[in-house]
Amino acid sequence: MTTRRHFMSQTAAAASAMSFPLIAGAQAKSVKVGVLHPVTGALAYSGQQCRMGALMAIEDINKAGGIKSLGGAKIEAMLGDAQSSPQAGTAEIEKMNEAGVCAVVGAFASAICLATTQAAAKYNLPHVVDVGVADQIVERGLKNTFRFGPGYKKCAEVAVANLHVLNTAAGKPARTVMIIHEESLFGTGTANLLSKELPGYGYDVKEVIKHANPTRDFNNIALRIKQVNPDIVIPANYYNEYALLVRTMQQQKISPKAIYSVLGGAASSYKFVKEFPEAANGIIDCNHWFNPRDKRSLELKKRVEAQGQFFSYEVFMTYTAMTLLADAIDRAKSTDRAAIIDALNKSTFSNHIMPYGTTQFVNGQNMGAQPLMTQVVKGDIKVIVPRDYREVEPIFPLNA
Repeated sequence: MTTRRHFMSQTAAAASAMSFPLIAGAQAKSVKVGVLHPVTGALAYSGQQCRMGALMAIEDINKAGGIKSLGGAKIEAMLGDAQSSPQAGTAEIEKMNEAGVCAVVGAFASAICLATTQAAAKYNLPHVVDVGVADQIVERGLKNTFRFGPGYKKCAEVAVANLHVLNTAAGKPARTVMIIHEESLFGTGTANLLSKELPGYGYDVKEVIKHANPTRDFNNIALRIKQVNPDIVIPANYYNEYALLVRTMQQQKISPKAIYSVLGGAASSYKFVKEFPEAANGIIDCNHWFNPRDKRSLELKKRVEAQGQFFSYEVFMTYTAMTLLADAIDRAKSTDRAAIIDALNKSTFSNHIMPYGTTQFVNGQNMGAQPLMTQVVKGDIKVIVPRDYREVEPIFPLNA
């Protein structure tokens, strides 16, 4: 027989049980996003820098009220380590899909991005590429893939056109070129593009030298540069190899008319400039760079430096990639993957610190993206081209 007291306790328990979903429902759920980078292995430094940029963006988005269209839902990062290999990156995408992330930001290196975007496409999982410059990433017709920054074809074209302008203005002192590149998709692709572009402007590409990743000794390559004696040396490699190559050239007293980089792994790096100021001096680079006229970029730089870190392109590229994704989720008003992809396709994102026009994706590539030209001058990195963002006049040739 049910007593009145027993009935009351059952009713209270039922009411209590019913109230929990209501309370939970009143609180915005978190939005789970994959943050995937090579934080161990040969590319660990760059991967860690990327991760820092992503987490700083998430912190800022959450502090500013989260995803407002979802009731202020906070972004929750699911961190993945691609271990500097495409296979490990693919395995992390599988884990992230299982964990129910609504999108992924990553994965720095072109070869890794090529694999992770393909793996994510199987699940219609939106993948915002933060750095990966190989154009194959966005040329395969993958509907889930979006790259905010420019690809290496755009960077190579801008670099060669600007080299010609600088050289012509100086009376054309430079004629011969050597290209030194790392062996993966990024270095090989960049070198191939430059080899095709340069002769059209009247430059003689004397030699293209490929090296392994990692490489710990550039003495033989430096010796070869000395023998060929080109006017311009163009390195296309990741941070460690770039720094070592340029330092070896300095030690062997090789001083071409210009070290002119396209997406140089260390050329636009405050870390490199601080640690090896003499080797870095005068290097010109066509690379990802923030808008120096936007005070928000300088504020972000100060915050990064306050943590004892360097404000490298990995940081601000991943920071802006994450803010792009947050903008799309907000406009999608949903964590549904198809809705986020649709919102990314319709993006006109412009509230960012990059020197880009309004975001407009065509086949996953932001047509508004552009690299800037920088030069290391007096222990600092300054924009030299285009004039809209110029901070100092370019020095070319270097040993004039």
